[in-house]
Amino acid sequence: MSNLPRWLLPLLLLVLGVMAATYFGHKEQLAVDEQFIGFPDSHIASNLLRPWILGFLCLMPAIAAIAYSLGTTFDRYLSRQFMTIFGICLASLFGIYMLFDLNDNLGDFDGSKNVALSVTSFYLHRLPAILLILLPYTLLLSLIHGLGKFSKSNEIIAMIQSGSSIVRVSAPLIFAGLWCSFFLLGLNYHWAPHAEGRKNEMIAEAKGLPIYVQKNVLFRDPDSRRLWLVGAFPADFQKGVPLENVEVTTLNEDSTLLRRVSSPSASWDKTTRDWTFENPLITRFEEGESPVFEQMDEPLVRRQWNETPSQIIKPGLDVYYLGIPELSTWLASRLSTQALSNRASYVTHWHYRWALPMSCIITVLIAAPLSIHFARRGAGSGIFLAVLLAVVMLFVNSVTLALGESNIVYPPLAAWLPNIGFTLLGLWLYHRRVAGRPIYQTIKRLITVNN
Repeated sequence: MSNLPRWLLPLLLLVLGVMAATYFGHKEQLAVDEQFIGFPDSHIASNLLRPWILGFLCLMPAIAAIAYSLGTTFDRYLSRQFMTIFGICLASLFGIYMLFDLNDNLGDFDGSKNVALSVTSFYLHRLPAILLILLPYTLLLSLIHGLGKFSKSNEIIAMIQSGSSIVRVSAPLIFAGLWCSFFLLGLNYHWAPHAEGRKNEMIAEAKGLPIYVQKNVLFRDPDSRRLWLVGAFPADFQKGVPLENVEVTTLNEDSTLLRRVSSPSASWDKTTRDWTFENPLITRFEEGESPVFEQMDEPLVRRQWNETPSQIIKPGLDVYYLGIPELSTWLASRLSTQALSNRASYVTHWHYRWALPMSCIITVLIAAPLSIHFARRGAGSGIFLAVLLAVVMLFVNSVTLALGESNIVYPPLAAWLPNIGFTLLGLWLYHRRVAGRPIYQTIKRLITVNN
């Protein structure tokens, strides 16, 4: 009976997680089915994983609660103290982020009928992208404050004297870092990039303005030799809403002009897969002759064109807002092999989607040994080094990402190099702390020798 309260919360979270995973997993599966209609060449395996990953995200609170209940009395005590500090730090950072972001975006909601509701909806939809930014810094501040507090009260020394090693003392914190990394990995798989990419759409929706997913998109189909120029993609283009200001140019085998269809709007029927051009202007080209123009008053229907609106918009989407399924689809298509495709940027971001969430566990490996101190003299120096290394890691991430996009550095290496380097550094810091050797003085001597 004494174990009943401990298992009550994990059981409740597990039931709620299964219910949420069933509901949201089903909705995501419907979205995947819609994706396959619009993108017949979609990467099948990566898209089919989306409902499963979303379901796993729904179960992650239950996993954390189960791990908490299975821990020792010490693990649960340390976890409770850490989670309290973690919650305060996350709420504080979120408040600061909201303060600065609202200062930049609040004026965009002036035309909204209900400003409070629009702002709330805006930030709820962007929550996956916001968490991707805030969680590593929340971990850093929580570790510095929590472990510093334990060290100051000599609780760390008492734990070690009772027979626990530093690694064992920090095991719950390492688990927290892994949990955050896997949580962000799930968000960064698809939902965080899309949430940030829809920022302008949500602002336009709140103001009651026409919503365009993308404007002025250029697409070339290598099989049919058709070149598409679309002025604007409405938000519901996948549901049959016409594309605006469409121009389709067909080329000969020698890349000379053959025919051009210009229309103020063109719609695609996902059932019949027919293209309908309203009031089109047809231009025919013959070598050595002037172009021949034909203005049609009735719609022009093309039943043998394989392009879909989703395929056409794909090259116009910013690589920063594409998830793993979209990046995998693009890299597997013939578009990625074209001379102007900038394949290096897509490869770099595909790997970066996996590498970025790992910053949480790396933050733990760096901050934990630096935040533990056994004398008052070493407290400030360790905190300073932890913050400094976190800033340096952020800077190195930005530099290597740019080098990978430019293909100056091998793209997969550019995405993973900061993780590899700072993981090795974190393990070295742990080794120094476990061995009882001073970290700050060692680094200071290294800097002095190099100078």
